[in-house]
Amino acid sequence: MSTARIAVADLGSGNLRSVAKALTAVGAEVVVSADADVVARADKLVVPGQGAFGACAAELDRGGGALRQAVLDFIAAGRPFFGICIGMQLLFGSSEENPEAAGLGILPGRVRRFADRPGLKIPHMGWNRTARGPAAGAGVADGAFFYFVHSYYPDPARAEDVALTTDYGAPFCAAVARDNVFGTQFHPEKSQAAGLSLLRRFASA
Repeated sequence: MSTARIAVADLGSGNLRSVAKALTAVGAEVVVSADADVVARADKLVVPGQGAFGACAAELDRGGGALRQAVLDFIAAGRPFFGICIGMQLLFGSSEENPEAAGLGILPGRVRRFADRPGLKIPHMGWNRTARGPAAGAGVADGAFFYFVHSYYPDPARAEDVALTTDYGAPFCAAVARDNVFGTQFHPEKSQAAGLSLLRRFASA
């Protein structure tokens, strides 16, 4: 059986190369590109993102928005999509980080900032235990630990889109899943064995 070709969409993100390296380590054939045609020809698509929601959304719209349209068409065609950190946040329509920036609008809901609480440092950085949600996706074991670095988190409008939850001052959604779409707020490429296992399942499914 031939290896699936995975496109890693280049949104100018700091974690781009580490995501590609992790996918290669689990046996995937990977191409990193901001070219809409390259994305369209891939079997599977990973959209990573670090930094600001607005900056990543702007990269989708660079050059007339061909990359944005390619991502939307890819998802609409039912092909496997994996969003990481801001790449996952972009599945929603908007974020409190940059309210003027448009996300992809695939999932109903919003991206919110952690509320300021005494003793709660923002950004949230470190390892958190996750619990399976209604849309328990990708075969993640209940209680698995993953590595987070973020100040904003997804707040899906539909409970059935929540794949994993965790807690930082209050419970929040750590991963989403719906049909062919999966996304994590945490960084699987920084999450050692659990993260590599998640990427391996995506690459081989």
